[in-house]
Amino acid sequence: MGIAAEALKDFKGFNLKKLPEVEPLSSGHRACQGCGEILALRQVLKALGENVIVASATGCMEIVTSPFPQTAWRVPWIHVAFENAAAVISGVESAYKALNRKGKIDQPDVVFLAYGGDGGTADIGLQALSGALERGHNFIYVCLDNEAYMNTGIQRSSSTPYGAMTTTSPPGKKSIGQRTWKKNVAYIAAAHGIPYVATASPAFALDLMNKVKKAAMIPGPAYVHIFSPCPTGWRHETDLAVEVARLAVLTKIFPLYEVIDGRWILSRKVAKPKPVSEYLKVQRRFRHLTEKDIEDIQRRVDEEYEDLLRRCAMSGGEPEKKEGEEAQGD
Repeated sequence: MGIAAEALKDFKGFNLKKLPEVEPLSSGHRACQGCGEILALRQVLKALGENVIVASATGCMEIVTSPFPQTAWRVPWIHVAFENAAAVISGVESAYKALNRKGKIDQPDVVFLAYGGDGGTADIGLQALSGALERGHNFIYVCLDNEAYMNTGIQRSSSTPYGAMTTTSPPGKKSIGQRTWKKNVAYIAAAHGIPYVATASPAFALDLMNKVKKAAMIPGPAYVHIFSPCPTGWRHETDLAVEVARLAVLTKIFPLYEVIDGRWILSRKVAKPKPVSEYLKVQRRFRHLTEKDIEDIQRRVDEEYEDLLRRCAMSGGEPEKKEGEEAQGD
């Protein structure tokens, strides 16, 4: 039995009848109306509780939660640069281990959380993240993926999907918009051989919170990649963040899965997927796409989903039924 499997053998997840009441991230922050990212971050913190130390990369969530002299954080929190959230939380975790070993403090069960957007994770912070994963620090890294540098003006990142319009990848007569395909950082994290990797969505709150809880229980590094709709950058209506997040799963654009001790497990198998056009049409960042472009995207999505299914089959991972899953709705 692997490290993660051993830690999770008695795992009891959250359910709709018993959700944590604690709110380490308070209301009154300055996130945009309908922000899917702040919803995802709130779910992460509810799952972790108050015994947590947080390192925040520069980005939307840092800006909206900490306008001096105010803060929305009710737990220890430090803002660091775009590129070094994983390195900083590594230092905090190492310091806590040393202080506990020397008997200067007695808090061995603190959870160490670092988070960043896709810019601070897939691009600027990838080197620090890779190093922290390779060294085996006991921490959770959460990528809140809104698929562009939203905080600084909706510039493209390596996590921006093919065909999307951003301020630095505008569509035109000779441009489709973003011309490269989305970088799969969850696969990159899994390639480090760490105990736990997962993808999650705020549209499936129990699945997200249970994955974060698992990540906290497992010794060693854990990586959770969370889909985070952005009405401002994606140009969808402010009341559609949860629906857009749900469509991303049901069209197979953003599949939900775990990698536990190298075993790939599909969290939710999409037996009757919706066409990707249903996801694309509610976002004006894709309104310039032609039928041919959408066909190309559909083909790529199908290929990537089949690759994920093969990984699950090869490692013996079967789709899991999550408690309360039906109540979350399809």
